[in-house]
Amino acid sequence: MFFPSIFFSAVFCGFSPRRNTLAILISIELILNATDINFAVFNRFLFPGGLEGYFFSLFSIAISAAETAVAIAIMINIYRNIRSIQVNKLDEMKW
Repeated sequence: MFFPSIFFSAVFCGFSPRRNTLAILISIELILNATDINFAVFNRFLFPGGLEGYFFSLFSIAISAAETAVAIAIMINIYRNIRSIQVNKLDEMKW
């Protein structure tokens, strides 16, 4: 339980100062992986015979894969329009 908490906080601290959308996406994926580890750990400690935590982990992995596919498609469209995937350049897409 200690490792996923440290992993989550370290990735969250790496998530906040990012300016590149790809690095932000990778940080979000690592945060979701830390929560998946927590699901498995809590399932093991609280319900050793049950599989609920593992099923939640599998569901979360499927959701994060779909989220990644949509985010990469959005990043490709952003790059086609403004030739950059930097977060500070995204205000050019307003008008």
